[in-house]
Amino acid sequence: MLCWQIAYSLLFGIAKGDVFGKDQVKGRKKLWLDLHYVTSQLILLGLVYPCLFHLFSEVIPTDKEEVAFKDLDAAILVGSMPRREGMERKDLLKANVAIFKSQGAALEKYAKKTVKVLVVGNPANTNCLIAAKSAPSIPKENFSCLTRLDHNRARSQVAMRCGVPATQVKNVIIWGNHSSTQYPDVHHCKVNMAGSDLACFDAVKDDDWLKGAFISTVQQRGAAVIAARKLSSAMSAAKAICDHMRDIWSGTPEGEFVSMGVYSSSNSYGVAEDLIYSFPVHIKDKQWKIVDGLAINDFSRGKMDATAAELVEERDTAFTFLNA
Repeated sequence: MLCWQIAYSLLFGIAKGDVFGKDQVKGRKKLWLDLHYVTSQLILLGLVYPCLFHLFSEVIPTDKEEVAFKDLDAAILVGSMPRREGMERKDLLKANVAIFKSQGAALEKYAKKTVKVLVVGNPANTNCLIAAKSAPSIPKENFSCLTRLDHNRARSQVAMRCGVPATQVKNVIIWGNHSSTQYPDVHHCKVNMAGSDLACFDAVKDDDWLKGAFISTVQQRGAAVIAARKLSSAMSAAKAICDHMRDIWSGTPEGEFVSMGVYSSSNSYGVAEDLIYSFPVHIKDKQWKIVDGLAINDFSRGKMDATAAELVEERDTAFTFLNA
């Protein structure tokens, strides 16, 4: 059910213009919205009437890949197989390899080669890699996975600690996997207080918190939300998706970077090749670029390596099913 909860919130963000802009009615910029579902999930049809906004030229609910994926400019893959009680991780990976191999093949066959693909369904990094591998003619740089939810949570934690709005916090980093091994890093973060940008450690003035409880809070925030409300954070996930796709379409402000799970090829931080790993990125003209040259201390290196090791293990397990 989580993917449908996210979809309900996400579609209103798109409809308001929070992703692709509010000027879609001009000229040929009207939006076509394809809602792809499997036949057993007719709940999605309930989204059609709420989606009759002026930015949408047409809303097409379909269970046919050749309709849903045809000539896509943007694909947001929200759903995945959730981990069920008693399910081993390898079984979860096997189920999701089948899903994202199929979706990657559909992108390969029907979508534009310039399509921008965002994978949300967990395990998002490895699912994204499988989709990319299954669409060989689409550039790997066109695929990304969602770590913006973690990024936004990290900004909010720092902002609350400093007593400022989250908009006054910039350049937090989420390194690695969208899992409990992710590394929320504030060594390059700036906090605007009384009109001046301060280094996060100087603004917070609590190194133990920043190296301890802050990290674990961001890592475990999803589980804490579920424990508190018995449901996942669908609205904040939808907001993060909107933020992620808006930045791809419109770019990031000068001097600021955001976190995205992107292809690790030729990175300057020693992360293994052939992973989807969350890095700090600048975006311009719909192209992301990993921010190079950031100093990495021993504390950060250990945590970056640990989350990379988890991704390598996930990838290698998933590839055994992909190539079976």
